[in-house]
Amino acid sequence: MDILVKKRIKQVLKGDKNAYGEIVEIYKDKVYQICYRMLGNSHEAEDIAQEAFIRAYMNINSFKQERKFSTWLYRIATNLCIDRLRKKKPDYYLDAEVAGTDGLTMYSQIAATEKTPDLEVEDLEVHETIQMAIFSLPEKYRSAIVLKYLEELSLIEISQILDLPLGTVKTRIHRGREALRKQLRNL
Repeated sequence: MDILVKKRIKQVLKGDKNAYGEIVEIYKDKVYQICYRMLGNSHEAEDIAQEAFIRAYMNINSFKQERKFSTWLYRIATNLCIDRLRKKKPDYYLDAEVAGTDGLTMYSQIAATEKTPDLEVEDLEVHETIQMAIFSLPEKYRSAIVLKYLEELSLIEISQILDLPLGTVKTRIHRGREALRKQLRNL
């Protein structure tokens, strides 16, 4: 894919705007995922993802061809997310809690191989709890945790995206994990 992308970048540099559209198609889902996981809001994630592609297009001349385009693009998106997080106050949705019921339900009486609705709700609550814990991390730890564990990028890629030394990335991931553990233990 890198060869195709580099070819498209050369076409963009020659003025072919359609070639950039192909680049956007290749990376749009991944950029959106990074933004959503950092911001936790689909509308903001869409806005920032779009802004990242615009910035990349406007600055395509500064892209060094010997590097990976995806790393450069993810760095732009991550930096835009960090800027957005710094500008806004955290918003907590106190009404997001799902009220449970006491007693047995008919689903508890049925033997099934699929998850019962109450187990699905429980899994969803655990996922939401972890997501809220990630959102409450300081931005420097959150970005490292999102890129490592949710986007499954290598430490070297994270180092390039965040423009930090490898040792700093390792430290932030370690401290972010410790902060998450502490938060989740206190629940």
